[in-house]
Amino acid sequence: MQRIFLIGYMGAGKTTLGSPLAKELGMSFIDLDIFIEKRYHKTINELFHEYGEQEFRLIEQKTLKEVAEFEDIVISTGGGTPCHFDNMDVMNKAGTTIYLEVSTSVLFERLKLGRRKRPILKDKTDNELLSFIEESLSKRVNIYRKCHHQFLVDDLNSVESVTRTAKLIARTINERVKRY
Repeated sequence: MQRIFLIGYMGAGKTTLGSPLAKELGMSFIDLDIFIEKRYHKTINELFHEYGEQEFRLIEQKTLKEVAEFEDIVISTGGGTPCHFDNMDVMNKAGTTIYLEVSTSVLFERLKLGRRKRPILKDKTDNELLSFIEESLSKRVNIYRKCHHQFLVDDLNSVESVTRTAKLIARTINERVKRY
C-alpha cells in the first residue's frame, strides 16, 4: 500500500508527471483539483469565486484527507495545498511526498504561456507575473521542502523527458520502499 503526493508550485508539472509516474509504479492517479471539481460540479475557479479562498481551502483539506486514505495512488495536489492547515503533515504521514522543483525562469515561461487559464495570472504583465512567482514561491518553498524527496524538473518539455523523469522518480520510490 503506497501513497505518493506530488507537490510544487503551479506549472511545476504535477499533473503532467502524475499519470506517467502512476503507470510506472502500477498505481492509480488522481489530480486533487479535478477530483474536487467532479465532486462539487464546479471548476476550482468557480469554487474560489463562490466560497472565497478560506472556504475553498477547507474543501481542499477535507478532500485531501479523504484521498490520503486511498491505496496505491499517485496524487497531484494543487500548488497551495501543502501551504494550508496541516496538509503537509497529513501528506507526510500518509505517504511519500515529492516536491517537483522548477526554477523561477522556467516557471515564468510555462505560466506565461498558460496564464489565460489561470484567473490569478491572466491580467498580469510579464514583469508582474515574474514578481508574483518570485514572491509567492519564496513564501512556499520552505513548506515544499518538508517533503521526503525533491526533484528538479525544469526539463519536462517532451514526452521523452516526462517518461525519463517518471522512471527516475519511480526508481527512487522503489529503492526507499525496499529499505523499509
